[in-house]
Amino acid sequence: MYFVYILKLRNDQIYIGFTHDLKKRLKEHELGTVFTTKKYLPLDLIYYECYSAFQDAKNRESKIKQFGSTYVHLKKRIAHSIGASQRRG
Repeated sequence: MYFVYILKLRNDQIYIGFTHDLKKRLKEHELGTVFTTKKYLPLDLIYYECYSAFQDAKNRESKIKQFGSTYVHLKKRIAHSIGASQRRG
């Protein structure tokens, strides 16, 4: 399986990524071994999608990262999750 995931960083920014092993990748983020997120710990997993094909996951990640209407619609769908992660901090 392949996963597209969204993390909420300590500075309230959103990180979008994809991986074939979500548990392992989250552990790497949490341990600070991922260059782009290590300065913004702690972080929260707020959303993920699962795909059986690599190319589907990669395409979805690319569409979300374009920060166009796809990103806006997704952000509206998970607005409460984004807000909930702020309150847990």
